[in-house]
Amino acid sequence: MPVPDNFPLSPFEELSPDGRWIPDSDNQEAYRLIPPLVDKIRHEVKNWRENNYEGATETSKALLNYWFEQEHLMYDSEGIAYNFQYYFAQREAVETVIYLYEIAGVRNKHDLLQFASYELTEKFFDESWIRFVIKMGTGSGKTKVISLILVWSYFNKLYEDNSELSRNFLIITPNIIVLDRILSDFDGLDIFFKDPLLPENGDYNHNWREDFQLNVHVQDNVHLTSKTGNIFITNVHRIYDSNHKEPSYDDEDTSNYFLGEKALDEKESHVDLGDIIRNKLDEMFILNDEAHHIHDKKLKWYEAIQDVHNNLVQKGKSLSMQVDFTATPKDKNGNIFPQTIVDYPLVEAITQNIVKQPILPDKASRNNMKEVNSSKIEERYEDHLHVGYLEWKKSYEENEKIGKKAVMFVMVEDTKKCDAVGKYLENRYPEFRNAVLVIHTKADGSLSESTSKKNQDELKLLRDASNNIDSWDSPYKVIVSVLVLKEGWDVKNVTTIVGLRTFTSKAKILPEQTLGRGLRKMYSIDTKEKLSVIGTDAFMEFVESIKKEGVQLEEGSMGGTTSSSQGMVIEVDDNKENLDELDIKIPVLSSMFYKRYDLLESIDVSKLNHEKILLKTEDEFTNKKIAFKHVITDETDHVIQLEGKENIDYRNVIKFFTESIIAESNLSSGSNTIYKKLKEFIKYYLFDKEVSLEDKLVIKNLSLNENTKTIIEIFVDEINKIITQIEPHPIIKDTIHVKDMNPFITRQQGYLIPHKSVFNKIVGDSDFELEFAELLDSYDDIISFAKNYLSITFYVDYQNINHEVKKYYPDFLVKTSENKIYVIETKGLADLNVPLKYERLVNWCEQVNQQQECTYIPLYIEQNKYEKYRPSSFEELVNLFKTEGDKLLNNI
Repeated sequence: MPVPDNFPLSPFEELSPDGRWIPDSDNQEAYRLIPPLVDKIRHEVKNWRENNYEGATETSKALLNYWFEQEHLMYDSEGIAYNFQYYFAQREAVETVIYLYEIAGVRNKHDLLQFASYELTEKFFDESWIRFVIKMGTGSGKTKVISLILVWSYFNKLYEDNSELSRNFLIITPNIIVLDRILSDFDGLDIFFKDPLLPENGDYNHNWREDFQLNVHVQDNVHLTSKTGNIFITNVHRIYDSNHKEPSYDDEDTSNYFLGEKALDEKESHVDLGDIIRNKLDEMFILNDEAHHIHDKKLKWYEAIQDVHNNLVQKGKSLSMQVDFTATPKDKNGNIFPQTIVDYPLVEAITQNIVKQPILPDKASRNNMKEVNSSKIEERYEDHLHVGYLEWKKSYEENEKIGKKAVMFVMVEDTKKCDAVGKYLENRYPEFRNAVLVIHTKADGSLSESTSKKNQDELKLLRDASNNIDSWDSPYKVIVSVLVLKEGWDVKNVTTIVGLRTFTSKAKILPEQTLGRGLRKMYSIDTKEKLSVIGTDAFMEFVESIKKEGVQLEEGSMGGTTSSSQGMVIEVDDNKENLDELDIKIPVLSSMFYKRYDLLESIDVSKLNHEKILLKTEDEFTNKKIAFKHVITDETDHVIQLEGKENIDYRNVIKFFTESIIAESNLSSGSNTIYKKLKEFIKYYLFDKEVSLEDKLVIKNLSLNENTKTIIEIFVDEINKIITQIEPHPIIKDTIHVKDMNPFITRQQGYLIPHKSVFNKIVGDSDFELEFAELLDSYDDIISFAKNYLSITFYVDYQNINHEVKKYYPDFLVKTSENKIYVIETKGLADLNVPLKYERLVNWCEQVNQQQECTYIPLYIEQNKYEKYRPSSFEELVNLFKTEGDKLLNNI
């Protein structure tokens, strides 16, 4: 069955344990799909979260609140600020590990049985140590969860007495490709400082960043200088064979070099762990990426981890924990790993737009793809390849305008057919000339031995090409392979998959893995992307078997000239001959607002306008837990968790208020001044009497939500009023031309193909906007109009009702002559900021009109009045609404 109707579409919204995906009740294999421990664990973790992580260590509380409750301002590659937030699925995974270890006290397989939703015995679990399996769909951010869990273990071991966790970590990957992917984040500890993983020094009375001392060791490149503080990142083979040689294109057999080594099975010989991990370390935490390989205790992968544990036991220690990560934790019979404690299935990831939505050809499109009786694969499946080409071409052309390159992935039966399909595509389609990358792989995904005769330089080029195919620097647009490439080949730009082979149970490949190579997204979660999947009847039947996992496979017309399913591109239509006439120019003013940080000192806290707060007595506090919440989000902050503490440092409390005020006021400095002012205000003026900041009762009063709200709102309002200064004479510093807008991609939606606009399509934020655009396009008495898309970059800065400086984007621009342009705001229900926005727009028009010849005129269109009269010309529209803006301004 699909996800419930009320399933949250935002990946940041909390997921209720009772509103998650479950298999159809008539699914005879449902028991194989549902992890037996997950449901009960989800409920208990939810209750624990709502109780502010009661019972966790102070270190864990600090980290959880920092990671998931505090806002994290970050900057993208273009320097644009945004608020970073972890997905709820990532949060739930981390919380679950911490809850089971710290609250439920899970230390072995017996402890896990208490969470079973149906009868399990210890026989289902092989390990004698703690092993947790985290199931997260491809592209949902497993690497970030690895980093979060690593930081949790490190600081608990460092800051908490008698902790049995570890500051040594062994990150195991199944092959070199996955290892390279992990290294891109962990080498140089990059991820720990790029992501909000480490609180600031001084927070919660710890110097987190200063104390985070780790050495990264890759494969055999080990420089052990300490018995703690190590991350070993290694291909699994290095653990059970210390004499293992790194694959190289100098090898006689280059198969392992190109696509990585396969996981060994029970037939392969066993060698103990290397001396460093076995004999020189007394603590270890193991993290397995792509851990679906560990499905049998007879496998060398399992035995290697068992050896780590056994060697620690001989020293009176034990393996701290093993946490496995995979999208498909299933054994060779398709049964879910019983150790699975977290389940974020692919169906939920697709619903929340974290990954692409697979789309299959509809019935009519399938009927147009005929198999021809021929021994040549390119002749037999000519229709399938052509439809794949057409789907790729549409997505390529649309994404190219946004700066992205679309890639097609073709899967065939064997290496001979690889060559035939690759040659056919290059000869048939000019776009594919010298742009097809043929990879010879065997059934297990490793490179075939036949390639060992290739020139060494060619082999190196081949490996680099497969890893860099997303880049425009790579000439390749198509990959032809015998099988889905092995784990780790996770490019983002695959938009089309063509399957010309069947799959059998013997191959031990799952449909999730088949689709997985194309599921990662090119764009943000705001853009819905599709993955077109085309193939033989047998291949499509195999792909559609994923429906039992709840994945809804959409169908659509393929192979025609309709627009691509990858999204809708909005761009300037260069085919219009009158672009210059349709173009609209917009002046760019210098900022009207600036901040004087030196004026923070002038805040007189004795004159702040507020009612004195009556100090509550000890008897009035029935809840012993003290938590500070953000005034805007009402979410519990990370700084103070005071339950059970007798000695409370008021400085942490004031620091919390200072940081909240800095964030809400969007300040870049001034924390010392605000801290000093807050200290004076709380001590002398907040309450009905002077108080001591050392008094625990005062701290309890400060923790009350209404008091937190009062303090932050008073200061934010006063700061905005005092330090925000107005430049009365901003100057025109540049000019924007609408015809120069960069294209952008948006979701599929209703649109207008305009005649009087430079754009190929007009979309609106509402039905009213789209209807209004259609009306403008029909008017004979205008030259052109433009929807003010964000990509045009035209905005007007203004102060909202809280005195905050914000960006306001008017809705439309209309040109009636070369020297007269209307700037239009359309509105249904007007909120309190709308009059302030329009007032600033009027002011903006006056300022630009004083500096150049073209006249800009503000116009406010109110929906109800518009729908009542529906003017038949633009002149009539202007006459009808020319006083509407004045009425709006009277509300200020």
